[in-house]
Amino acid sequence: MAKKTKAKKTAKKKTGAKRKSGLTQTTYSLSPELQAVVGSKSLTRPQVVKKLWAYIKSHKCQDTKNRRLIVPDKKLSEVIGKKPVDMLKLAGLLSKHIEK
Repeated sequence: MAKKTKAKKTAKKKTGAKRKSGLTQTTYSLSPELQAVVGSKSLTRPQVVKKLWAYIKSHKCQDTKNRRLIVPDKKLSEVIGKKPVDMLKLAGLLSKHIEK
């Protein structure tokens, strides 16, 4: 009996469809400051974060000693402020620039 129930459970897992939350599917319009950084007028939230990190890495905006700190350049300072910011606080700062 144990083998049959195990086989049924694995069959259900394989046939189940992956769920996507509405948060990843919704496209948001971005503020002009954020548009200048990510290069697009509207994106989903995960795409915004991905492009923001690409910008941070390409422009070397991370602190060399403490990689968790983001040291903004002129363009990025319009989005997150002029002071260095911890990477975990980026999502809160981005929400001001993302509109439905």
